[in-house]
Amino acid sequence: MTETTEPSSTPRSLSPRVRWAVPAVAAVAVAGAFVAPPLLASAGAEGLPDVTPAELISSVAAAQPVPMSGTLVYTARLGLPEIPFGEVGGADPIALLGGSSTLRVWTDGTERSRVSLLGSVSEYSVVRDGAEAWTYSSADEEVVHYALSAEDQARYDALAEQARAGTLPEVAGGLPTPDEVAGHVLAQAEQFSSVTLDAELTVAGRDAYQLVVTPKADAETLIARTVVAVDAETSTPLRVQVWSTQDADAPALEIGFTDVAFEAPDDAVLAFSAPADASVEDVEVPLPSAADLAQVPSAKDAQELPPGVTVTGTGWESVTEITGLDVANLVAGDPAALTSVPGAGKTFGSESAQDLIEEFAPTDENGQHGVPDLDTSALYDQLTTEVPEGRLLSSSLLSVLVTTDGRVLAGAVPADTLRGMA
Repeated sequence: MTETTEPSSTPRSLSPRVRWAVPAVAAVAVAGAFVAPPLLASAGAEGLPDVTPAELISSVAAAQPVPMSGTLVYTARLGLPEIPFGEVGGADPIALLGGSSTLRVWTDGTERSRVSLLGSVSEYSVVRDGAEAWTYSSADEEVVHYALSAEDQARYDALAEQARAGTLPEVAGGLPTPDEVAGHVLAQAEQFSSVTLDAELTVAGRDAYQLVVTPKADAETLIARTVVAVDAETSTPLRVQVWSTQDADAPALEIGFTDVAFEAPDDAVLAFSAPADASVEDVEVPLPSAADLAQVPSAKDAQELPPGVTVTGTGWESVTEITGLDVANLVAGDPAALTSVPGAGKTFGSESAQDLIEEFAPTDENGQHGVPDLDTSALYDQLTTEVPEGRLLSSSLLSVLVTTDGRVLAGAVPADTLRGMA
């Protein structure tokens, strides 16, 4: 394990709540302190039946969830600055933005699952059991419990029973078949990419196909290609790699199984009980009413962008521009500033959910929002570069420009593309 020296502008320790509350604008630029080698996969897996890209996509779309357990290695090589957070060897979700992390996953293939981010001295887990969920940080001994109200739980149980009985209402127009889904996905991808199958291989001891999506040669994008390894028997994705045009030696993002078993995990693994010494935060999650569901926009309406959002270009070269954001207060961690995000409401679900948001960034004795123990404005300045147009965040897969007149431009394009559009 390699120790790192923290810069003087970065606090040496953060309060437990704050470590989970770094504003998204700043957190997106946090990187880990080490880089692991790429995941290894053996070539071969000869003798698999021949398939086309469309047939492989269709098999993934048609695949039913299956019981499974396994170990995943996640590695990010985004070229972001090294800024240490939390304890050395601790399990911190922020570490997923840089370096290598290990996760364990379990699922019964229906409504119960657990995902644990493992550190050498702690873990962070997310557990789901039907309509309930828990997050648990062993380092902080904190549990957050998400659940429905008694009334909503009764509605949820009734809907679940209808689903098991196959008596749910028909969807207007019907659902597309897996083949139709595959055809649509392939048609959309082939407008801007080539979609091919690479050599068959073995991942985590499983024979797998490889689907490769490569932007067309004239596309000005940071993405070189995306490679998905799909289990030949269950059609479960076993590994995903995203390669950058800036590095031909290793993928910029990679997540894949190092071991996997497609069998039901032990019931004790999927059950959750808060440790005796842990603090528990209860959050009531509202279940949408029938009236709410009736107001869900149609597929056509869902494609319409909210006011303040525009998209320039197509495919891999698309650049999204947002106006009207309260960037300064978003960086400062003020939850009220989230209402400046286009399409966002003024509250976040239930009252308890709103309270949890407020706790992430409480007010001080003067009534001003802020995150204690962390100067997020200074951190934002440290993680971005000053350019004539504003502040620039560059990574191997994404560029973000916050202009001096308050606009935000983002895309999987070179930084100079955004600067030219500003």
